[in-house]
Amino acid sequence: MTHATSDHWGVCPVLFQFREVSFPAYPFFLSLAVMTALFFIWNNIKRSQPVDERLFFVVIAALAGGVAGAKLPVWIMNWQEIVRSFPDVRLLLSGRTIVGGLIGGTLAVEWMKKRLGVRSRTGNVLAAPLALGIAIGRLGCFFQGCCFGKPTTLPWGVDFGDGILRHPTQLYESLFCLILFFVLTAFQKRVRTPGILFAVFMLFYFLFRFFEEFLRNGHPLYHGLTSFQWVSLAVVGYVLYFRFIRDGSYFKEHS
Repeated sequence: MTHATSDHWGVCPVLFQFREVSFPAYPFFLSLAVMTALFFIWNNIKRSQPVDERLFFVVIAALAGGVAGAKLPVWIMNWQEIVRSFPDVRLLLSGRTIVGGLIGGTLAVEWMKKRLGVRSRTGNVLAAPLALGIAIGRLGCFFQGCCFGKPTTLPWGVDFGDGILRHPTQLYESLFCLILFFVLTAFQKRVRTPGILFAVFMLFYFLFRFFEEFLRNGHPLYHGLTSFQWVSLAVVGYVLYFRFIRDGSYFKEHS
């Protein structure tokens, strides 16, 4: 976190400055990602017939759960530094994880659907917009210089401020999610299984994240794998079993 908060760290941490006001890259792209995802989600909801107004509250729950899930793991992993830096709250407000955000958002959606009595699967309207949101948000990570990769000798290595060329893992993930967005969008009108696109999104994103971690500047937790890799394996296993094996609705409807 020292690198990420250094005044000399990052490709372009400040996008532009108007008089005395600076516009940092990370919150700009994060805000753009959220607004873009919400725009596409709402368009998907309006195209669904009949329109279920309860889905508005499901989307709000997804957003709130995503924010909480994105912050909580960071607070847990850095609680000692946060306590030592108090009353300075900059460390408390900085840092978030997409992995936690996706899991937190998913749990919040299921909780809200249960409260509202929504029994239909809603994932098909969320999958593609979420992929696009991650693709945009990772650009903010790239410009700020967080979530960077290990040193590399490849010609596209990026110096984030310490003179070492590193894997631009933020751009790898952004490109992957952009491709995933177009693939999910292409299949959105053709799928017949409710919620299957969200299962596909979670499966492929966490598979990608598992392998991307080998290029990231992370720290192994157990058996040479990082905490995010273990979480990714758990999510992949859960989706494969509960959505494709035990449920089996996708294979039944496409047999």
